[in-house]
Amino acid sequence: MSTASAHKVDPILLENRLLELSSSRSFFALYTSQGYASKWGEYELLFAWGAKAVFDTTAVKNGALESGWRFGFLGYELRHEFERLSKGNPAIGQWPEAQFFEPEVVGTLDREGNLMVYADEPGEALALVLAPEKSRKVGNTTLDFHPVETCESYLDAVRKLQEHIKRGDIYEVNYCTAFKAEYESLDTAQLFRQMAQATKAPFSAFVKMDQLELLCTSPERYILKKGDQLWSQPIKGTNRRLAENNHVQERLLVADEKERAENVMIVDLVRNDLSRVAAKGTVQVEELFGVYPFKNVNQMISTVTCKTRAETSNWDIIKATFPMGSMTGAPKISAMELAERYEKTERGIYSGALGYIMPNGDFDFNVVIRSIALDAKQGVASAHVGGAITLLSIPEREYEECLLKAESLLQSAAGSGSNQ
Repeated sequence: MSTASAHKVDPILLENRLLELSSSRSFFALYTSQGYASKWGEYELLFAWGAKAVFDTTAVKNGALESGWRFGFLGYELRHEFERLSKGNPAIGQWPEAQFFEPEVVGTLDREGNLMVYADEPGEALALVLAPEKSRKVGNTTLDFHPVETCESYLDAVRKLQEHIKRGDIYEVNYCTAFKAEYESLDTAQLFRQMAQATKAPFSAFVKMDQLELLCTSPERYILKKGDQLWSQPIKGTNRRLAENNHVQERLLVADEKERAENVMIVDLVRNDLSRVAAKGTVQVEELFGVYPFKNVNQMISTVTCKTRAETSNWDIIKATFPMGSMTGAPKISAMELAERYEKTERGIYSGALGYIMPNGDFDFNVVIRSIALDAKQGVASAHVGGAITLLSIPEREYEECLLKAESLLQSAAGSGSNQ
């Protein structure tokens, strides 16, 4: 690939133009920070389209993620490649365990507004990207979501999981529930725009993989690799962000015994996972119980880092750390087994990871939460939500937290947006 560049590009105008371009492309990826400042993030946004090659789970296992531009996802069910786990819950849509594509065009926009485009004909691609956005008729963006289980069913499952915790089977488990909708036609680019504006989440992404599309407004990073350094940033702890005096909410979150207990258990799990690929003595907790305000919610985020041992491959890192502890519980295998027993649907891509690999082998993956997954072939959409269940959990409050997490998604899909 050759390169072409432009300076001082407005990220909002660029994002709108890219979403316009996505409609005519079967393979497309846009990762955007939505203007959220982060000392770890290098780019304001990245994008790619066209597929020189498409890689399935077997190709991923056999080295497809080690170098070269790659865009795609690791589905939650990829866990079966690493552990002998039960499965059998019904799926909403047909999502493979993993899928990536090698793009024809790649673009990056850094924090200073510098745009770089990589392509066989980079000048042509750059001109296309920089062309003014055309006015177009907005299509249908409404999805009529319905829960896959009742509140009573959810509360019963949480109470049964707490019995397992009392017996010592697990310490914590992430229990997930889902919403489902059917559709015939959908303006997915416009729906993503509505979702992104409603949340302003730093790991937002819109990805098209032929008949599959993911509209993601995630606030959570799964894992970042720069050279031999790794960072994982699990989220455990959520409350509503207030328009005024939110500092009170932030203090309440960090002081909440249950939320702190959830967070520290997952930090310990992440430390253990990273130690499988870390050079001796390099696993460190860079930040514990950091509270970060987003547009609708406050989140408690911890950061764990390490240096990898020599000759560690990207697949080695994924094997050691996937699925991320914030979406499983602890101990990880037992928690996954029990979640599978009580959940009503397969998670599919939810609880997985979405991201990209660069030519030098560095990568960045989010956690697929706060997302709508679309299978156009089946005409079905899903939106999962979940939360950590501990002995201190109050089932009714856990259900309320799930509804809070789903609120902006469901409002966007209903066409009402979010004003919080």
